[in-house]
Amino acid sequence: MEPAMKVRLATVWLSGCSGCHMSFLDQDERVIELAEKVHLVYSPLADVKIFPENVDVTLVEGTVANEEQEELLKQVRARTRILVSLGDCAVTGNVTGLRNTLNENVESVLGHAYIETVDANPQVPTDVPKLLEQAHPLHEAVNVDYFVPGCPPSADLIHYFLTELLAGRAPKMEGIAKYG
Repeated sequence: MEPAMKVRLATVWLSGCSGCHMSFLDQDERVIELAEKVHLVYSPLADVKIFPENVDVTLVEGTVANEEQEELLKQVRARTRILVSLGDCAVTGNVTGLRNTLNENVESVLGHAYIETVDANPQVPTDVPKLLEQAHPLHEAVNVDYFVPGCPPSADLIHYFLTELLAGRAPKMEGIAKYG
């Protein structure tokens, strides 16, 4: 099948641990089967700098935690037919969202994480994107079409979800997907 006839798939990694992408890769030989059906047009697994137009399906991992991510997510939503929250951080905020419970403001978090760290280690980069006041799950920033929970979701769950979606069926997540 020619790449133009394949489903245009993208994956995005926001604030999170990359565990969802690792589970995606843990599909092992099923990734080869998937590659016969999709054309990976954007991903941290590929060297593509600009999110493309006309993407069929995008899997987004992680929480929206800074302005750069929020801007990227809005661009992804505008250029994607089906947007999927992949993993508990994208679905609920999970571990990355724990910073929301701090009684400190964003500047004090940044000061501790970067300024004090830079003073101790001048090789730490200082030009970081501006943090949002709160970290958000994807659906608080854009419309999401599907939610795949798990921390991370298992390779089997990701495979089931993509297989159903690529077959033109709405994946039924009730009873097979869980948080954590």
